[in-house]
Amino acid sequence: MEWQTDEQLMTLIQEELFTAVIGDILDAHGYRHQFLPPEIQALHPDMFLVGRAMPVLEADVFDEKDPYGLMFAALDDLKLGEVYLAAGGTAPYAMWGELMSTAARARGATGAVLNGPVRDTKGILAMNYPVFCSGRYAQDQKGRGRIIDYRVEIEVGNVRIQPGDMVIGDIDGVVVVPRRAEAEVFSEALEKARTEKTIKIELEQGMLTSEAFKKYGIL
Repeated sequence: MEWQTDEQLMTLIQEELFTAVIGDILDAHGYRHQFLPPEIQALHPDMFLVGRAMPVLEADVFDEKDPYGLMFAALDDLKLGEVYLAAGGTAPYAMWGELMSTAARARGATGAVLNGPVRDTKGILAMNYPVFCSGRYAQDQKGRGRIIDYRVEIEVGNVRIQPGDMVIGDIDGVVVVPRRAEAEVFSEALEKARTEKTIKIELEQGMLTSEAFKKYGIL
């Protein structure tokens, strides 16, 4: 492997990889349902996210007896290089905002992914903090949603997410790489990404796509 630490791996991912090539390798290894639903997109097209999943489980509620549940505990427990990844709520309310982004960044978390909307969009964009979500909606989750657990397995769409899985997000969406498969997946993704750069040069020089595929086996 080209990396020895999480920091080295995340640097390689940020500098050389993108969700599409990672998804191709996951497909080849039989992990065919690792992309989060397509409506989960970056707040800004230039945002790139990579980090270890810290899954958070949200639930719809209809009272304010325990307004945010374990939300503050989850935020305060974030570690360096982690991604706050929340799902479970179905009602229309914002699951994330500017102050949560500020707290997460202070803990060293690399971003947030929400299976739901966020608010304080201008503030988050001004911070340039990587946030991926299903939309923008100002309504507060207080009295509507509550964090009931964290650092537990969750499901988003058809994707099962375990604490510590690697999460990568870019302009094309969000993909989750199971920790048990990451050594092979990222090694092969790096090889494929580098080969694609070579193919691009040869296509620019006039090589036919059929010739490129015959020579390299990818396109």
